[in-house]
Amino acid sequence: MALSCVQPFGYSSESCGYCKDASSGQRRPNSRASYYFSSKSLSVDVYQALVDRGWRRSGTIFYKPDVLRHCCPHYTIRLPAAELKPSKDQRRTVNKWNDFVLGDDYKKGAAKLHPVSKEEKARLKNGFDLLQEIRRADIDNVKRPPEPAHRFEVTLEPAGFTVEKFELFRDYQSHVHKEKPSEISQSGFKRFLCTSPLQQTSRQVDGKSQQLGSFHQCYRLDGRLIAMGVLDLLPHCVSGVYMLYHSDYEKWQFGKLSALREAALAIEGGYQYYYMGYYIHSCTKMRYKGDYKPQYVLDPESYDWDPLDGELKSLLDKKTYVSLSGERARKGFAISATSEGGVDMTSSDDDRARWPLPTAAEAGEAVRDGMSLFDLKIPGVMTVEEMESTLDLGSTPIRVRGQLALAKHLVSWEDGDIRQPHSIKGIIGELVACLGPEAASQIVVELG
Repeated sequence: MALSCVQPFGYSSESCGYCKDASSGQRRPNSRASYYFSSKSLSVDVYQALVDRGWRRSGTIFYKPDVLRHCCPHYTIRLPAAELKPSKDQRRTVNKWNDFVLGDDYKKGAAKLHPVSKEEKARLKNGFDLLQEIRRADIDNVKRPPEPAHRFEVTLEPAGFTVEKFELFRDYQSHVHKEKPSEISQSGFKRFLCTSPLQQTSRQVDGKSQQLGSFHQCYRLDGRLIAMGVLDLLPHCVSGVYMLYHSDYEKWQFGKLSALREAALAIEGGYQYYYMGYYIHSCTKMRYKGDYKPQYVLDPESYDWDPLDGELKSLLDKKTYVSLSGERARKGFAISATSEGGVDMTSSDDDRARWPLPTAAEAGEAVRDGMSLFDLKIPGVMTVEEMESTLDLGSTPIRVRGQLALAKHLVSWEDGDIRQPHSIKGIIGELVACLGPEAASQIVVELG
């Protein structure tokens, strides 16, 4: 297998594309912050480990938001696909699309040629079989004759470039995201949605071949590409990257149709979970992901998965940054301190004490001025002490000008300090701390 190679970029703060200042309608400058690295070759196992520590990718760039300092915190969510309970609105969307594809004439003719038993009618009336209903109008599942009104098919293919896909992208970006023609290019489309560093492979699961890597799920109606989902298929999940559809079919709500189709793919393919990307509670247009239940949110500090309901949702309504593990630890500390005659520190006071430089703008400026991420402190990023007790940083494989070596064999290694962000030891130390031990043990760091 090819090496999983990463090239560190570092910490960056910039303007946010999700939120706007409520009073002026202008984007707030320097309001989001993330740690970045790039890779031209990464195994699906490494990326799975990264996704489960809050990472996502855009083309060959991987990023981990600083959830604490982000103006609209990005929380990783996942859905146990087999437990999905489609809402009435979601079921209605599927039924309307199926009725459109099949047509009234087909349904009348099929009722005579392919009668449904009483038991089947009762089952359809009292329940919703996602796997059956989401594919009911697929041409391969349609009983013929008679012929349906339209020929609808969905195929999964490698994430390669075609002019047909680009034209769909151009229409979507111009109509949905209001981009100007000069802002939409083939090179941008290739970089964003076709180029992937994930190594394509497959494995056997329950006797079936399971595909892994980056794919395009293409929706075609009467031979025309009308929608496309960009997916990363990982060992434990179907990870949604992007979804685009043609403006001619906007009323059919392909966002909902594709989400249910991708959850069905996770069930059928044995991937277990469906990851819909980031859940942004403070951004109204991004809350829809919580409508697909049951959802679980990745705790940015402990990396536990907490249900997106009850306690967590209540806290998200009150504050932008929430870590249930942190909340519970502070609550326990406050009770202990009060019982011992100490000060009952409030959550906000404790946040300020634990995390210096509370905004992305302040943090970004400090990092540019030479502050180490270990001194900045980012939720979920390993501390120096944690790294020293669990990892041998000097044994990290590196590649310089095509030559492989261990970090400790570099001449400058012993003279470096992990808290000096511009030293080799500091660069590798920050990268490993952000990746986490599981991913860091499987990568080669490319320098120069």
